[in-house]
Amino acid sequence: MTTKKIAARLVELCREGRFENAQKELYAEDAVSIEQESSPAFVKETKGLPAIVEKGKLWESMISEMHSLTISDPLITGSRIALSIIFDVTMKERGRNLFEEIAVYKVENGKIVSEEFFN
Repeated sequence: MTTKKIAARLVELCREGRFENAQKELYAEDAVSIEQESSPAFVKETKGLPAIVEKGKLWESMISEMHSLTISDPLITGSRIALSIIFDVTMKERGRNLFEEIAVYKVENGKIVSEEFFN
């Protein structure tokens, strides 16, 4: 699958809130997820698709209500995809929060091999 096709599918699934589906369909088994420095809930680097899926489940378990989710159209250059992601959520322990980040994905051999988040 080309980077452009992966980007389109990633955006489609994420806009539907189907993050785990996106991971299982589009990520390499040895993918790496790198969190922003300010993320108090997660370790800086998560390695391997099973661990990334579990990190997603942990994120979902922390949310009591999703008010809105905005995923930008992808910006694609070479093997990289960039998305703006905005979550308006009520967290179980922290109340309502607006999370805005840029996510950058790297594609190799038709799969996402890394994701990194910036705020």
